[in-house]
Amino acid sequence: MANFRTLDLNLLRLFDELMAERNLTRAADNLSMTQPAASNALKRLRDALGDPLVRRSGYGVEPTPYATALWPSVRAALDQLRAAVAPDAFEPAIAQMSFLLTMADSTATMLIPPLLKLIERQAPGINLRVLPLTTRDPREWLEAKGIDVAIGYFPAVIAALALQQMEGVSEGFGHSRLYTGEYVCVMRRGHPLAAKDLTLDTYCAANHLLVSFSGRPIGFVDEALSDLKRSRRVMLTVNQFITAGQVVARSDLLTVVPRHFVAATGFERPLAVRKLPFELPPVHVDILWRRRQALRPGHRWLRERIQEAARKVFSEPEALPV
Repeated sequence: MANFRTLDLNLLRLFDELMAERNLTRAADNLSMTQPAASNALKRLRDALGDPLVRRSGYGVEPTPYATALWPSVRAALDQLRAAVAPDAFEPAIAQMSFLLTMADSTATMLIPPLLKLIERQAPGINLRVLPLTTRDPREWLEAKGIDVAIGYFPAVIAALALQQMEGVSEGFGHSRLYTGEYVCVMRRGHPLAAKDLTLDTYCAANHLLVSFSGRPIGFVDEALSDLKRSRRVMLTVNQFITAGQVVARSDLLTVVPRHFVAATGFERPLAVRKLPFELPPVHVDILWRRRQALRPGHRWLRERIQEAARKVFSEPEALPV
């Protein structure tokens, strides 16, 4: 059992960097340590905590269940200490740290290139790790996996947080709107329905592809159709917009995607875009974070750079295939 009284708290800084980087060499570089010194520190921490903490995996390491459970508490404690001791310590030009983000493939395809340009120019020592988003409620991920920000469509989460605010309940999460878009119907250019406007009858009679992060074969489109006493046949369900674009471009399936994500499929030219023959609410893409994560040096800076990158991508409506 670990003895906190004899634990060298400096070892926890290495643990935090190692968990963020999943690579001992990069973690050592971030802390200006040599590789042997980092290896020795990791051994001391393993001995102190009685757990291997990480195991080799490919070109990096994978954490043990104990390390995964421990990390959020360690990171939160270190962030609170940094904020108390040096609240203005973040200097982008010389910062050496990593941030962990989660978002869908389509969002990453559009957002990461301009974000990376901003980071390379302003904070070349910052590293990003992006995990695939597979849930509409990432609050547990933000809590358990040490994720700095989640980016996506979280209508139920945002509504719940707004209700908490109205009721005066302390919110553990912060959020801000990244951009707003609309849903459109997408099909291949040579599809029989591409030569005319869609009607509700022709839409419902076609075969469909559903993008579902959870794998459920029913989505918000089906709920909207149910309100109209209509239904559709979902022939295929996938969990990536890029996969959806590839399949739709080579088949007679229809799919529904946010308008801006058509370009992210990588199949923009072979695709035709049509207005849906029924109403759907707009798609709001938000940034979500744990408030205690916001104590990390640079967290606010990162969110501002994400907003800046989004403005570069989504400020002007793009020309789409018709």
